[in-house]
Amino acid sequence: MRAGQDELIRGGTARRGGRRALAAVVLAATMALASACTGGGDDGSSSWQGGGDGGEKAPKAAATISEPAADAKDVPASTAVTFTTTEAQETSVEVKDSTGKAVEGEMAADGKSWLPAGALDYGQTYTATVTATGDDGKAATATSTFTTMAKPSKQIRVSSFLGDNQVVGVGMPLIVKFGRAIPEDYRDDMQRRMTVTAKPAQEGIWHWVSPTEVRYRPKTFWKANSTVSYKVQAGGLPLGDGWYGRSDLSVDVKIGPAFVMTVDNKTKRMTVTKDGKAVKTILVSLGKKSTPSSSGTMVVIEKLRHTVFDTMEELGPEEGYRTEIDYAQRLTWGGEFIHAAPWSEGVQGRSNVSHGCVNVSMKDGNWLFANTRIGDPITVKGTERKLQNGNGWTDWNMSWDEYVKGSALPYEPPAAPGDDTSPSAETPSPQPTA
Repeated sequence: MRAGQDELIRGGTARRGGRRALAAVVLAATMALASACTGGGDDGSSSWQGGGDGGEKAPKAAATISEPAADAKDVPASTAVTFTTTEAQETSVEVKDSTGKAVEGEMAADGKSWLPAGALDYGQTYTATVTATGDDGKAATATSTFTTMAKPSKQIRVSSFLGDNQVVGVGMPLIVKFGRAIPEDYRDDMQRRMTVTAKPAQEGIWHWVSPTEVRYRPKTFWKANSTVSYKVQAGGLPLGDGWYGRSDLSVDVKIGPAFVMTVDNKTKRMTVTKDGKAVKTILVSLGKKSTPSSSGTMVVIEKLRHTVFDTMEELGPEEGYRTEIDYAQRLTWGGEFIHAAPWSEGVQGRSNVSHGCVNVSMKDGNWLFANTRIGDPITVKGTERKLQNGNGWTDWNMSWDEYVKGSALPYEPPAAPGDDTSPSAETPSPQPTA
């Protein structure tokens, strides 16, 4: 078929506005399929390659490629091979370019489509071959030769907040950003091309924070010292209004120890645990009544060994201040930090005097700064103000049920324990508070 700028191939499933969306979840390149209840089904697109004389029986199995259709032009570079088989015990897919070089790829979970490992080259001709083998041992094949579209002029950049081999805390969400808003109708298409693999396996899901940002978190904090890989196959993918994904993206990160901080306003103390064991209790001073700290679960967003908090422009000369700060760790975009506050050491553990931050001593601030990582979680309890979702990486401030609602695809729990999890504009930094 010919795919226009607002069309996308998706295994024969119609969608609003005449578009079709590609359905593919990356799993295994070759998989066994249960025998179908129907026989035959050969419409001329499959053929028996077994040879022999005219009296030999045809294969019991049959295969048909539905998309890309034979001789199709202007096919999106993100296309999958969608097919049907009957009476097949085994099915395999092979895609080759015009030189005969095989394209790497994997079968979808449902065994009805095959997705290349990366975007195909623009303006090139490919041949897809689906081979179905029945219980008689005879193979039937279907082929489709098609040509991909020319490189589009309107492309959307995809970026990851995290880089390869970065070590992060157990509360770190995976953050993917797009250079242009993704229309709601296309977010499911994009999400189908986003996969996450955690070792050991952990259940999780993507959550659209905005039209330009999607995040992933597991159901509970990441398991300490695990590894996480995520892939975004956006290259050549139609994303609405004639725009296409610019390129694919893959990132491998590591999760550090489970370093978790809990602050109780009632006791004015922070309890620190590492891998489930309490390792330190720290006296704190939180926000005073006029500028209370936020209660909720946050994570460390950035770390600044030395900085200056300047609120003169925001609050004016009467209430504003300009103060040098050590061991600052940002928790919210609104300006709440954990930081050393030598001026409040005399009241830490007894009363709240800050402008919303978690004040600790210089010694404890130094210790925390040396032991935390970006993504380490902190929960503050019992203050007069609740944390506003979106004010920082507040993914853990939502229940699992709330978080699932942000997915563009229906949530499907893992089939069995032990399976790897998968579907895998800059935020301003306002003035700090002290």
